[in-house]
Amino acid sequence: MLRMDGRGYAFLANFRLYRLDGAGKIVAAEWIEADGHDHAQEVARELNADTTLEIWDRNRMIARIEPAPRP
Repeated sequence: MLRMDGRGYAFLANFRLYRLDGAGKIVAAEWIEADGHDHAQEVARELNADTTLEIWDRNRMIARIEPAPRP
């Protein structure tokens, strides 16, 4: 779902992506753009991180993504 500004223009939403260490502490943060919560999760999964990721929309956590198990 694209967000609309006050003039009727669509734009991608900004989500905060946190990378967590093994103790659950934030080790890095970055902004990602997506057209909704589901898309934000897809974008985060594409980063193929070896760490746990959390996606936040302002003050609400959208998802926590654990690293894929190694073969």
